[in-house]
Amino acid sequence: MAENEQTPEKQLAIQKIYIKDFSFESPNTPHIFGQADWSPKTDLNLRSSHTAGSEDNHEVVLTITVEAKEDDKTVFLIELHQAGLFHVSGYSDEEFKAIVGSFCPNILFPYARETIASIISKGGFPEFVLQPINFDALYAQGMAQAKARTESDAAAGNGEGSTH
Repeated sequence: MAENEQTPEKQLAIQKIYIKDFSFESPNTPHIFGQADWSPKTDLNLRSSHTAGSEDNHEVVLTITVEAKEDDKTVFLIELHQAGLFHVSGYSDEEFKAIVGSFCPNILFPYARETIASIISKGGFPEFVLQPINFDALYAQGMAQAKARTESDAAAGNGEGSTH
């Protein structure tokens, strides 16, 4: 490598953290508050997405949906799109995927957890704390599933004529 050719410097910086979209519904209030003995079942769904911006800026959105139900009645339903704008440059493709798939959601999660806990409390419900999420493990699991799908698709396509 020539002296003036250098590997690009790796840069990773948080530009901004913000709420992109937020919804809270509690369709059965105030009747739900009158129940003496209730223990709702809570379902949590989360996903993240990435959109490339300009000048190495990338938006990562962590979407969290929390639904609490008592029998068949919705106690509350929350959907939060916690977003961040991150400056990411100088990383390999594999490193970049890990950054937007694991590192950035790890940064966004505490903000989302606080927002969700606050709105549930303001909605008149008992304290709700989202447990920590291991985004590194989720990312690794997603990559393993994608690899297995690719290998499965390749094996299914080998030796057989396929038309598309």
